[in-house]
Parts: sequence; structure tokens; C-alpha cells
Amino acid sequence: QVQLVESGGGLVQPGGSLRLSCAASGFTFSSYAMGWYRQAPGKQRELVAGISSGGSTNYADSVKGRFTISRDNAKNMVTLQMNSVKPEDTAVYYCNARTEAIWTLAYGYWGQGTQVTVSS
Repeated sequence: QVQLVESGGGLVQPGGSLRLSCAASGFTFSSYAMGWYRQAPGKQRELVAGISSGGSTNYADSVKGRFTISRDNAKNMVTLQMNSVKPEDTAVYYCNARTEAIWTLAYGYWGQGTQVTVSS
């Protein structure tokens, strides 16, 4: 049974940092591409960052230079380091696992989501 469990969300001030983690189980983690998507109220779910099974990364233009995605295949974990956060980063963040690193398609396995709120 595939499980993706996110942690690390919360309230952070503009300009601050936050680190999201996703613990994966139930599949061969090292063979899957992993991603972080987010959904703000009234908006569609969008890709934040993705990392292929080989370690290639892809970022939304809005987070380039501020967010970093990484994976630890030994721990079956993917993380999203969020720096210099902005109010527009406020959303529910979802961990995603998929067989191919085709980030224009929203498919695969999903976690339950973790809320990130950027506010002073």
C-alpha cells in the first residue's frame, strides 16, 4: 500500500524559511520521480518542484532560486526547502510520487497535504 506522509507545514513570516518532508512507503522509492504540488484556495493545483529518479530537478518559475527539492533514497524521503517565502506561497502542499518525470500532468500517488501559511 502506497503511503506518502507530509510534515513540516505551518505558519511562517514573509522572508522566513520552512522545510517540508515527505516520508514514502509501499513502493520502490528510488525508481519513482517525486514532486511537490500546491493548491491555494480557489486555484488549481500546480507543480512547485519535481525531482526525477536520477536526481534531475524541475521548478516552477515562481519558486526558482528560493525553493530546493532533494531526495534521500536510503530514507525514502523527499524534502522541500523553502526560503524567502512570500504570502503568495500560502497553500496546501502535496507530496506526489509518479513513474515518469512528466510534470505537466497531475497524476500518480498523493499525500494528504500540509498547510503552509505565510503571514506576518
